[in-house]
Amino acid sequence: MKQVLIYDTTLRDGMQGENICFSPEEKVKIAQKLDDMGIHYIEGGWPGSNPSAVRFFDLIKDVKFKCAKIAAFGSTRRANTRAREDRNLQALVKCGAPVVTIFGKSWNLHVEKIMNNTAEENLAMIEESIVFLIGEKREVIYDAEHFFDGFIADPDYAIATLKAAIKGGCKTLVLCDTNGGTLPHELEKITRTVTATMEQTYDFPVQIGIHTHNDIGMAVANAITAVRAGAGMVQGTINGYGERCGNADLTSIIPILALKMDSPCVSPENLKKLLPLSRFVSETANMTPLNSRPFVGKSAFTHKGGIHVSAVMKQSCAYEHMDPSLVGNKRRVLVSEQSGKSNVLYKAKEMGLDLGPDDAFSQNIISAIKELEEDGYQFDVAEGSLKIIMEKLSEQYESHFELESFRVSIEKNRDQPCYAHATIKIRVGDTFEITAAEGDGPVSALDNALRKALTKIYPTISDMHLIDFKVRVIEGSGSTDSKVRVLIESRDENNIFSTIGVSEDIIEASWQALADSFQYKLALDKENSV
Repeated sequence: MKQVLIYDTTLRDGMQGENICFSPEEKVKIAQKLDDMGIHYIEGGWPGSNPSAVRFFDLIKDVKFKCAKIAAFGSTRRANTRAREDRNLQALVKCGAPVVTIFGKSWNLHVEKIMNNTAEENLAMIEESIVFLIGEKREVIYDAEHFFDGFIADPDYAIATLKAAIKGGCKTLVLCDTNGGTLPHELEKITRTVTATMEQTYDFPVQIGIHTHNDIGMAVANAITAVRAGAGMVQGTINGYGERCGNADLTSIIPILALKMDSPCVSPENLKKLLPLSRFVSETANMTPLNSRPFVGKSAFTHKGGIHVSAVMKQSCAYEHMDPSLVGNKRRVLVSEQSGKSNVLYKAKEMGLDLGPDDAFSQNIISAIKELEEDGYQFDVAEGSLKIIMEKLSEQYESHFELESFRVSIEKNRDQPCYAHATIKIRVGDTFEITAAEGDGPVSALDNALRKALTKIYPTISDMHLIDFKVRVIEGSGSTDSKVRVLIESRDENNIFSTIGVSEDIIEASWQALADSFQYKLALDKENSV
């Protein structure tokens, strides 16, 4: 299959997603990561719509890219306005981007009912805008907005809008499923019709692209279907960020094309950067990574059932459709009340634990984990605590500090928010540390106090940050009081790890999870220093 060009619009269309926002400086960093991944086009924003986009294009002028072309986005000229006098088109030229992507209307509903325009003037707007931009020495990509809805309503007019773009000099036409409601079989039929029409009408190649939204959960399927129907460019966003239900997710599309369809959109070396790229974008957007996201999600190659694990240990293809390392991911095996011996042996090997001759500790570990999960623990979501439990039960645990005592107080002054104060005393070897700290709540205060005490002895603690804190009430049975389960997710420069605590007291449960997170971090640092 021919090479498919990847066009990323995370920095524009992705930012239209709820709670997604990047500063111009952050957009530059993401663009550099996209370029390193081997993305062909990076859309930086709409310079005619906001100062932030203008700032990005000013910053990006001084950045050297080894692969990607930077594109600016905008619309065709306004109705009854000369192209060279249109402020939007002037801004597109002024921003300096070598590629300009403009969108125009393909659906007569939008032309006549929304814009109060005429069909003839809309065609002129498309053609004249492209003529102007090409005259300014820009590579032009034309996005045919609402193309599939427009084609269903009036195929002749929808095709006429594409021909207007070609008449203006554009040779890359992107068919947009803007409402995201087209089904794959409809999209394939229409895309094949368009590609056949272009081949029959013109004696030069016309590149067809695809831009899909996920409003009925078909964005990725529609993008892949369009490629099968002749599209040679795919537009999408990292992690599928975008307006409403999002855009086509490039973290799925890229590996599908490269590994499942033998379409070399990126090199095998760059494909391994997919997971780090996904994580970088989600971290920059301050969005929690979706564990179930295909290919790059934490759970994408995770196994929990004992039968599955036993089979994967013999033949990975028994329950995995591909080698996770190809996209920078890795296999994970969970240990829970549903686990068998295979799960425990796999995790022990993965964690570098020796379970002794004939797996002497494995049965004890299985029994203990099932009892703890009966009490409310959930180790499949807290692998940091799982490792500590397995180390303790196999007599390999090394504590990096011991708690002597702590005290937490909460104060409320009139209309001011509550704040907490924690005092903690810990022992490291023969050394005692007593520190105090404040926080926005009791857990925050404890975290700050423990961090303050440990940093004096273990400076690398400063690299670790708490990124998520969840509390769930677990209903008791019979005479048992309700318990709370606390999950804490932490990260340092290279790792994300989760720990757990369960108690009838929320502070005690929080302390268990918090202490485990610091113990796990210090163990990681020791392993990495060896």
